[in-house]
This record gives sequence, C-alpha cells and structure tokens, in this order.
Amino acid sequence: MGAALPTLLLILAGVLVGGVWSLYRQGAPKGAVVATALLALLATAGGVLWLLPESGS
Repeated sequence: MGAALPTLLLILAGVLVGGVWSLYRQGAPKGAVVATALLALLATAGGVLWLLPESGS
C-alpha cells in the first residue's frame, strides 16, 4: 500500500480535528470533544509513525 494508508490516516486526523473544533464551538459535552480529540491524536500519531523509516534491520 506504500504511502496510501498513512496519507489516509492523516486525512482522517484532519477531519477529526475539524470535528473537534466544531463540537467545541457548538458547546457539545466535554466527553464527546475529548473522545474525538483522542481519536484525532491517535490517527495523527499512527500516520506519522507509519512514515518513519525502520531502523535496526
């Protein structure tokens, strides 16, 4: 899959960050905002870590 999966993860992270901002502005419950922010953080971390080169092999 090459760089397709990390790219999709980073796109998903961007959509989730927009969702966090939208939820926050609408006054959504704090739990929903935090949960969406955590998902955005996980998607970002997954996409970035996937792109890092392997070491030690």
